[in-house]
Amino acid sequence: MATDTPARGAEAKMDAASLYREDIYTDRAAGTIRVLTPVTRDGGADQTRPTIYVGEAQILTNMGPLPISFEIDATSLSDAVQKYGDAAKEGVDRAVRELQELRRQASSSILVPGATPGLGGLPPGGVGGGKIKLP
Repeated sequence: MATDTPARGAEAKMDAASLYREDIYTDRAAGTIRVLTPVTRDGGADQTRPTIYVGEAQILTNMGPLPISFEIDATSLSDAVQKYGDAAKEGVDRAVRELQELRRQASSSILVPGATPGLGGLPPGGVGGGKIKLP
C-alpha cells in the first residue's frame, strides 16, 4: 500500500545557510546566463557571499545536442555578458577534452568473450563464453 512506504525524498534536506535565488537571462541567440544571488533563510539578500554567474550553451554531437554549463568569473551581469564568449569557449573546450578522454578509455578497454561489456574481466565464476577453458 502506498501509505506504508516513506516518500522517496523523505531524507532530502536543504541547507538554509546555502540558499540562492536564481534569475535567468538570455539573448535568445547565443545562450543563457543564470545569476545565482545568495539569500538568507528569510529570502533577503545575503551580502556575505558572492553572486555566482553560470553560462549555458549547447554543442551538437552525433548523439544530439549536449548542454554545457560553465562558471563566468564576473562581478556584475554586464561583466558576465561581456565575458560570456570567452567562458563559453573554455567550457566547450573542456567538454570536448572530457568526451575525447571518455572515447579513449572506451576504445582501450579489453573485451573478454562472454563478459558483460563495461564490467571488464571475466564473468562471475571465472569462465568465459569461448571454447577455451581455464583451469
